[in-house]
Amino acid sequence: MSLATADLPADPEALRAFALACQAELAAAASELKAAQLSVQLRTLEIEKLKFQIAKLRRMQFGRSSERIARRIEQLELQLEELETGAAQEEVEAAIQDRLLSGIERAKPKRRPLPEHLPRQQIVHEPVNDGACTCPECGAGMARLGEDITEVLDYVPGHFLVIRHVRPKYACKSCDAITQAPAAAMPTPRGRAASGMLAHVLVSKYCDHLPLYRQSEIYAREELDLDRSTLCDWVGQAAWLLQPIVAGIRKHVFAAEKIHGDDTPVPVLSPGLGRTKTGRLWVYVRDDRPFCGTDPPAAAYFYSPDRGGVHPAAHLAGFSGFLQADAYAGSKHSTTPPAPCRGQSRKWRAGRIADASSSTYGKPPSHRSPRRRSIGLLRSM
Repeated sequence: MSLATADLPADPEALRAFALACQAELAAAASELKAAQLSVQLRTLEIEKLKFQIAKLRRMQFGRSSERIARRIEQLELQLEELETGAAQEEVEAAIQDRLLSGIERAKPKRRPLPEHLPRQQIVHEPVNDGACTCPECGAGMARLGEDITEVLDYVPGHFLVIRHVRPKYACKSCDAITQAPAAAMPTPRGRAASGMLAHVLVSKYCDHLPLYRQSEIYAREELDLDRSTLCDWVGQAAWLLQPIVAGIRKHVFAAEKIHGDDTPVPVLSPGLGRTKTGRLWVYVRDDRPFCGTDPPAAAYFYSPDRGGVHPAAHLAGFSGFLQADAYAGSKHSTTPPAPCRGQSRKWRAGRIADASSSTYGKPPSHRSPRRRSIGLLRSM
């Protein structure tokens, strides 16, 4: 509990100790705020630097090396997307925690009205408990006072649609009471995108590999002006919104008795160097179906900038089952006992499985003997 909400002690000595504790807490908060401000300033400088480089390359785009410059511009656009998306996600997290991240406001594009030519679907939210007709205070009749309208952009496969959330206001004819339905719940705290639009942007970016600046160009052909930075905000807010699902999938995967683990290299843009560096994607898979498991399969993914053994050790910190992996030396950093992969243990497993009785084959693990369950684990590898 924060000292800001604690009761003040009556004893002078206790009050002095309380004041010292408040000073320490304030100093820690100030240090944290200063670090956050520095982080935001560095991110802002990096964004501005990338924008300058993109503008410079666009002026140089025509010439003998125009194709190479065009590819360089695309790489910088992707890097700029990642920075702005990360900044949007951090802002949402800070807003949810009621914590000021920085005194420097990030420059945002001016919010433009949604195009008039798009079709509108109107949803009217009336006050509950007959609040549109009867005053909840005195019981007299209500008269319509006005309405608040919130327009959000949605995407129905094949075309865009603007949904109008209309909330009429009603004023009592006898007293000053006013009734109005609460604002409709939105997927993100301050977004103007409905869930269908967010899903479309995310699927286009991560499944169809369509960068946000290209999506912005595609939407412009529909006479819909969506700046790349706006789409970055939406992606960052959606990433924050999906965190509980990610945590749930990882919890399910690491609750298994046995999982498969592997990693693969991925090229990552290196800021300021004009080339890529190698990062790693780690995947841990739970799939009990080969030996009659009833739990659904799932895969958990992690990213790291290198292949250090500390990364799988951190991923598997709370896992106590068997890990099937290759002979990578970094697995030794984990406290999880690694099981040999298929290529390394085929001969050893063949003899062991041949010795087991076939009468229990195909039955659920709960019906097998301890020895047969262990063989079942090895067979599924």
